[in-house]
Amino acid sequence: MNFEEAHGNWLQGHLLRRTGERRGRLERGHIHGERLFLRNVWWPLVGHFDCLHPEYEVLDWRGKPYFVDLAWLPGHIRLVIEIKGFGPHVRDMDRKRYCEETCREAFMQGIGYIVVSFAYDDVAERPELCMTLLRMIMGRFGHGAPGTAEQHLNRHEKEAIRFAIRRAGPIRPLDLAQALGINHRTAVKLLRSLSSEGWFKPMRSGDSERVCRYELVFDKASKCMW
Repeated sequence: MNFEEAHGNWLQGHLLRRTGERRGRLERGHIHGERLFLRNVWWPLVGHFDCLHPEYEVLDWRGKPYFVDLAWLPGHIRLVIEIKGFGPHVRDMDRKRYCEETCREAFMQGIGYIVVSFAYDDVAERPELCMTLLRMIMGRFGHGAPGTAEQHLNRHEKEAIRFAIRRAGPIRPLDLAQALGINHRTAVKLLRSLSSEGWFKPMRSGDSERVCRYELVFDKASKCMW
């Protein structure tokens, strides 16, 4: 099934289940930016629309209804995705609307949603960057892209790579042991295993053969879903 057919079936299914303003909002609100995101980013990355809801209604801190562009709700995960054009969200936004938007996002984070915003220009011109960032976010929940290398990593291996990304520099087994709450021997074994698979590069101490640190192969790690 191609994108157009899958998108049409998915959208029609949501329209049939909605009435009143919820249906009207979907008819009016699911426009070019959201469709472009689904075509350029979501579909190439995920390949289906399961658990994805367009124009999803939530309540803000005042109890007023608000519709987010997309909500991904597989099980306990609650991820909200907003596509923001420069005009309506920056150039044409007054101070009151800006304050309301920042408060709304903070409130949603507080009640358990993860809110991610993508610029329309990036969706249109740099979809690969959007896919990389979305991979990293979705990967926190164990949702690896089918057929990609990170699908074969266990929890500790993924956490080791996330830790190295956060440190932005070479790490020692001692650092990893403290971060993951594991013993030093397990940390050494973990880093050696990841190095043999190309995720890390061992760094030796001076002229000796002793490996003291491990440097993340960032080009490989950044392309995977963490």
